[in-house]
Amino acid sequence: MNIPGDFVEEFAEDGAVTLRFSGDLSIAGMNDLPERIRDGVSRIDRLDLHEIGYIDTVGAWLIHRTARETEAEIVGADAEAERLLAAVGGVARPSDVRPDPPNPFARVLNDVGEATTIAITTLVGLVGFFGSVIAAAFSLMLHPGRIRWHAVIQRFDVVGVRALGIVGLMSFLIGLVIAQQGAVQLRQFGAEVFTVNLVGRLTMRELGVLMTAIMVAGRSGSAFAAQLGTMKLTEEIDAMRTIGVSPVEALVLPRVLAAIIMLPLLGFYASVVAIIGGGLLSWVELDIPPATFFSRIREVVPLTDVYVGLVKAPVFGAVIAVTGCYQGMQVEGNAEQVGARTTAAVVQGIFLVIVLDAFFAVFFTWIGWS
Repeated sequence: MNIPGDFVEEFAEDGAVTLRFSGDLSIAGMNDLPERIRDGVSRIDRLDLHEIGYIDTVGAWLIHRTARETEAEIVGADAEAERLLAAVGGVARPSDVRPDPPNPFARVLNDVGEATTIAITTLVGLVGFFGSVIAAAFSLMLHPGRIRWHAVIQRFDVVGVRALGIVGLMSFLIGLVIAQQGAVQLRQFGAEVFTVNLVGRLTMRELGVLMTAIMVAGRSGSAFAAQLGTMKLTEEIDAMRTIGVSPVEALVLPRVLAAIIMLPLLGFYASVVAIIGGGLLSWVELDIPPATFFSRIREVVPLTDVYVGLVKAPVFGAVIAVTGCYQGMQVEGNAEQVGARTTAAVVQGIFLVIVLDAFFAVFFTWIGWS
């Protein structure tokens, strides 16, 4: 009598060897069957499954592996056994542990293509989003009663007031560095007095507003993207649309308006603090008294430099706020998207600020504000 999961070796008249299995071919009743087949049978021509009962994937894998290794024919399998044998045979194909490395040129070309596609898609989306912001702004101008002044004032606090400390410290240190490095280089020509010109014009015209915009992009632009992204993920924005509230009017415009208004103030404040830092170092290292330093600042810094900074600042603020809000509104699927879109908001905001700063430098030189 055959025990469950056992087999009988039979010889046909033509000399073919048949293994006839009986009982259940399952992991529970198999015991040492694989070892006995491997050690006790050297040649197999057919595997007979007419008398088996229950078969699971482990039993099917044993039959499939035995047939593959001995090139034996499987006979007598019922529909369930055939299905399991086909299933384990489908996953038994050999595969490389490490895939072949892609062609370096094709990989670089593919990466460049993907980056170009993403850049063009993002630019088109930003332009479209900016257009919707402008349309919402005109709508609010026609109906000023819909402006959410409380939200705007709250963004004033977040974007401007709470940034005074970090922006002031950064600007003060930048002023120190500009004065110190300028003094070292100008000392070679006996022109240390022109350190005042360097500090005044560079901070008031360029670095004050530019560094403030970069700081706001990293601080407030990322916050805008994270806030709107979380609201998008929790379907709060969809709920606002359902009850007839425009997310652009309620969420985006207060942030954009706050950034446009606060960035010129922060930029001017940063420039003044940077000049104070440069004046302190000039007093300590160059023996230029503060009264002389600030009197010289008034002489060498033209009013057009102040205008240049004040013109660039609101544009930088609008770009940073629109970029952050746009990336936040693009969040979909899962929480990982919030982090990815927040990072994209910071990177794109800083990139656009630098590109616009280069454009403004050429433009103001062209109109004679140099």
